[in-house]
Amino acid sequence: MQLNSILKKLLNSDEPCIRFKALTMLLGKDCKSAQMRNLREEIRNSQRVKLLLSQRNEKGKIPFHPYRKWFGAHWVLSSLAEIEHPPNDNELIPLKEQICEWLFSKQHLDSIRCIQDRFRRCASQEGNAIHAMLKLGLADSRVDEIIERLLSFQWPDGGWNCDKRPKAVNSSFVETLIPLRALSLHAKITGNKKSKAAAQRAAEVFLKRRLYKRRSDGHIIKDAFIELHYPCYYHYDILFGLKVMAESGFINDDRCNDALDLLESKQLLAGGFPVQKNYYRRSRQQISGRSLVDWGKTGKSFMNEFVTMDAMYVLKAAGRLNLEDLVGDGKSLLSSGTGDSGLNH
Repeated sequence: MQLNSILKKLLNSDEPCIRFKALTMLLGKDCKSAQMRNLREEIRNSQRVKLLLSQRNEKGKIPFHPYRKWFGAHWVLSSLAEIEHPPNDNELIPLKEQICEWLFSKQHLDSIRCIQDRFRRCASQEGNAIHAMLKLGLADSRVDEIIERLLSFQWPDGGWNCDKRPKAVNSSFVETLIPLRALSLHAKITGNKKSKAAAQRAAEVFLKRRLYKRRSDGHIIKDAFIELHYPCYYHYDILFGLKVMAESGFINDDRCNDALDLLESKQLLAGGFPVQKNYYRRSRQQISGRSLVDWGKTGKSFMNEFVTMDAMYVLKAAGRLNLEDLVGDGKSLLSSGTGDSGLNH
């Protein structure tokens, strides 16, 4: 892997969130240092964040259903958490309130069905809300209530599923990955043993299937699972799965190796990783699936910085990047001024 070339691109990205992630997740910079706090302020004031928040009204809320794809409050808050928006921003509280009003509404709670002793629930909704509020420092007692809800909905095999067909008895990758991510973060922040145990059970849903293979015959579960996307929103692919495994402490399980091999095979000859397909559309119309921002180049021959950053984080966590070379390249770039100039975009 051409570490020096890729690192140079990431450290000099126009996107402050890419520079922040490269410095903290790859080069080990302290995210609480003055330098990184300043970079996070650059994220807060970036054009990307301004566009994501551009539809707020005078009350600070986005005047659509919170789950409106992909520009409702639910998705905006999730996107801000993903790009390392600084925590404890009181201006985001109205968006949090919108999400909580929805998740605690009678209509939402009445939609939950228990069939054949299994709660049929789109648990990715609760999971994304928990993860975003924890990451952005917006959590309150309602997060604990949503956590308890998730725990009570967990299926016997460790995951979640919204499939209302009685014959559906296996958890869904789509509805399990984000709750796993949320519960593992909750356990890490609070030390909650129930969240930790639930996350471990959820991880098995993926690990026993090698993150993309059927248990019965080893075939690919779904073609979209082995393509790279950004953002994934609630969808699943191997990079998102590996990223959550890394965040949750399961990346060194041998059962991740097939997915890691597959990810490595997708690296471009010139370095970096592509977005092969995406789930959003740029549009001025308020249509479902509309994104307020562009998330970089799409195409099998183009490096996408967001996917490349996630892939390098995963490979580093899995011990598949030479750590000494990676740190050495980073120090060389920073000492020569390349990295520091990237902090002043």
